[in-house]
This record gives sequence, C-alpha cells and structure tokens, in this order.
Amino acid sequence: MRTSAAARRTALAVAGTAALLLSAFTAAAPAGAAADPQVYGKDGTSWVKACDTLAHGDTVACHALRVTSTVEGVRQLGVTPNATPSGFGPSDLLSAYKLPANGGAGTTIAIVDAYNDPNAESDMAVYRSQYGLPACTKASGCFKQVNQTGGSSLPANNSGWAGEISLDLDMVSAIAPNAHIVLVEASSATMANLGTSVNTAVSLGAKFVSNSYGGSESSADTSYDSSYFNHPGVAITVSSGDSAYGAQYPAASKYVTAVGGTALKRDSSARGWSESVWLTNSTEGTGSGCSKYDAKPTWQKDTGCTKRTIADVSAVADPATGVAVYQTYGGSGWAVYGGTSAAAPIIAGVYALGGNPSSGSSPASFPYAHTSALFDVTSGSNGSCSPSYLCKAGAGYDGPTGLGTPNGTAAFTG
Repeated sequence: MRTSAAARRTALAVAGTAALLLSAFTAAAPAGAAADPQVYGKDGTSWVKACDTLAHGDTVACHALRVTSTVEGVRQLGVTPNATPSGFGPSDLLSAYKLPANGGAGTTIAIVDAYNDPNAESDMAVYRSQYGLPACTKASGCFKQVNQTGGSSLPANNSGWAGEISLDLDMVSAIAPNAHIVLVEASSATMANLGTSVNTAVSLGAKFVSNSYGGSESSADTSYDSSYFNHPGVAITVSSGDSAYGAQYPAASKYVTAVGGTALKRDSSARGWSESVWLTNSTEGTGSGCSKYDAKPTWQKDTGCTKRTIADVSAVADPATGVAVYQTYGGSGWAVYGGTSAAAPIIAGVYALGGNPSSGSSPASFPYAHTSALFDVTSGSNGSCSPSYLCKAGAGYDGPTGLGTPNGTAAFTG
C-alpha cells in the first residue's frame, strides 16, 4: 500500500522535530555530567556526588554533594526578592558561628578547583544579589578567574566541578562578602595541577586559599607538602573528605587547616544552634584519621596518633542540613549542597574575617592557641576506630570535628 504525500510529510516533520529535540538535549548536557549517579540520603533528603571524577592515583575528587530532593520556595532561575531559597544562607551561617556581617574588606581569598565553570561570575552575581551582598565582578577588580598558571586561557568546562566552584564561591561570599576573590582553575584534577594552582593563588596575593578536594594518601605526599602547601603567612584550608573515617590528602598536610564536617540544626539553646558529627552511613560522612606519612605539626598535641591527625576544625557539611547555592552550568539554578566542600570555604572566609596573617606565621596553628573561641562538638561519630577519639566526638579535641566550629573570629586570628 502506498503512503500518501501528506502522510510522508507528517512523518518527516515528526522525525525532524525529534532530531532537533535530541540535538538540543545533547547540546544542553555539559561536559562532565555524570550518568545515573548513585543516590545517597537520610532523613527524607537525597543527594548525589557533584563530581564524576573518582580519586585514584594522582587524581583527586571534589567533595561537593548536590541535594536532589529539594523543593524550592523561590523561582528556580534568577533573583526572587523578599524570598529565601532552600538551604542555609548567609544570615544563617553568620548567626550559627557568631560572625560579623559585611566583613572581609582588604583581604583576598582564593578558591582552587579543577576545570572551568563558564558561568562562575554570573552565577555568583545572582547569589550575592539574592542575599543583598555587594557585587563582586571582574570589571570592578573584585573577582578574578585564571588558569593554573595565572593566565586567561581557561581549562575545559566541566559541569560536575562547576557545582563545586559555585558552592565554593557562594560560601566565601556568604562569610566574607567584602573580600576580593580569585578563582584558580587547574587543567585537570591531578594533585600536581591543583598544587600548581595553590602556588599561583599565593603568587597572586591571596592570603587565604580554600581547597575542597582530596584522595588517598601516598608516599609522595611529603614532597607535595614542600612543593605546594608550605606557604608561611597564608591560611590554606582543605576539606577532610566525604568518605567517613579515613585520612585523605591534602587534608593530611601538616601545612594546612584540615576542615571536618557537622550537621547543623536550629534549636532552643542560648546559641540557637546545635551541631553533631556528620555521618550518612559507613561509607559517607566527614573524614578524619591518622596520617600514614605526614609528620604531626608542633601545635597538635593529641597522643593517639604519632603523625598528623585530621581534622583541625569543622563547619556545616551534612547535605541534610545543607547550604543554598546558585548554579546554572550543570545545574538548573537554585540548589542545596553539602559535603566538606562547604566547610572548607566557610573556614577560609572566617580566617579572612580575622584579618591577614602576619608574614611567616602558621595560620593552621591559630585555633590551637584559642580553643575557648570555638564551639566544641561533642556528639556523633564517623565510624569505628582505636583510639576512639579519632572517629568519635567528645569534649575537647576529636578527629571528626577537630577543636570545634567557629564562635566568632578569635580562633582564626594570629
């Protein structure tokens, strides 16, 4: 039976439309998008790892976790005046950690990540506008986005690391809105490229450098220490990891402030907030542990680990008590994020609120000299270990939360 000309035209039109839709979908799927990522969750909240890069060998993974179960109370795209996105915003974080508003003037904070987020500046602008924070743009000189050697030719776009970049930029903006920001993007997620980026950040004048990535320890770590992280007078923060108990590098570096993660909740206490160790299950939660390779810094006095102990301090990281983030490359606008990737830039921002460290100082030692200026986290654990303080919170120092979380800026000032 012959097909009529009209029927053939209809079939061709339908096929053409389908092809256009498939082409549009393919074009809209940014490089680095993970296929069917594993979903994690608890307490009615679910999330996925933002980065599909797995840590192996010299390659590290980012520690950002993107919540997938959020119901937004604002328009998904753009600024919604007089409304609050889901997740903790700047006023929540400042309240929880007793921090001053409008801080950071005269300081430069660097964010080190892998690959490029082409929407980094515009997305950060939406976040800052939503919360009434001052603009921070390339045109004004407040924001700079460079490659790992400081040049303007940026690496390949990657949607997973773009989520990490958005999280980092938004947390620094929330805590220290008047700081200048340098985003240094490594060519790939290798320790050598990211370490080179840290050196570049310092050479560009940053006195605070946030790193939200990590991988397994190796015998090469001590050489990485001297090549990339030994910067006196610079506060370098590193997330402790999202894989529960177990040491990761570069959090294990003796030259950095290793930042663990908590679950942060409002309560009726005088503080108005409470915190416990973030743990999802036996394989996910804040990292901690005893390094196999890195020497213990002189200011760290715990006796159950003869080498470097992780962590030093902590901040919110549980995706179930996550933070608001705005991301459009690999994201659809407003989202909620967690992971120790949130905690590291928060602590970098708190260091900046305390002012530029003096030349030659060791900012990683500052909290150890001011333990009373921290909220001690005493409940929860991230696994089983011996001695137990390496994985279980308690009074004073413990592995998962270190000395505690910020109670003002005094613990982060030399």
